[in-house]
Amino acid sequence: MLYVIGTPIGNLSDLSKRAVETLASVDIVFAEDTRTALSLLNSQGIKKPCKSYYKDNEKTASESVIQCLLNGDNVALISEAGMPCVSDPGAYAIKEVIEKGLPFEIIQGPTALIHGLIASGFAGGSFYFHGFLPHKEKDKIKEIQNLLHIKAPVIFYESPYRVKETLNILLDYFPAPIAATREATKVYEETLFIYSKKDIENITVKGEFVITVNNKTEEIQEESSSVSLNYEQIIKELLNENISSKDILKMMKALGMKRNEAYNLINKLQA
Repeated sequence: MLYVIGTPIGNLSDLSKRAVETLASVDIVFAEDTRTALSLLNSQGIKKPCKSYYKDNEKTASESVIQCLLNGDNVALISEAGMPCVSDPGAYAIKEVIEKGLPFEIIQGPTALIHGLIASGFAGGSFYFHGFLPHKEKDKIKEIQNLLHIKAPVIFYESPYRVKETLNILLDYFPAPIAATREATKVYEETLFIYSKKDIENITVKGEFVITVNNKTEEIQEESSSVSLNYEQIIKELLNENISSKDILKMMKALGMKRNEAYNLINKLQA
């Protein structure tokens, strides 16, 4: 039997009794990081052989998992933290197990994305989990633009090395505030709400981040003024003055236009 086991994302107390019992019963553990796995097993007084199963060796490691199962071994598959297959390796092995008709069982555990969504206050319906964005700024912007049509909270993972750049870009495309949760379940866990680029400079860049943007379709608000603005004409005039698209986007948002609508209209008029 293959057991896909969720492990703590920061707080060791989140390791379930069922997970401990399963880890103690298996013959071998395949882990994204064997050092982290051994530390986890040692904390529970469990001694098991560990083999690497990470992104760059996923295919060959999956073959080893299958061979162990065919030999009659009980196998555990864990990621460095959280649930395997959620922005972590594991999907390839499960696909192979399903295709070969071998049994597997999922032992639920913590996931950072759900933690971040709840901490943001944007939960309450559907959401979209994206995971990590590309490293290069150009690719990152392109991928973010492709997500603007999703009218629900969108959840990202980000490293402390790129979080400020990513937040700055997200703030250009999504409505404020943006929620940034770091060190989830740990002693210094905090969720910051980013309203401006000045807020980004004050964040502590330590630990993994869960970023949640709220792109829900806004309810129609009562008109507070009888004045009706011709957004299209305003954008045309600004473009004629050679004002950058980025600055026009900020102006239109200040005038009460939804960011996504402004972005689409600017692109349309530029074309």
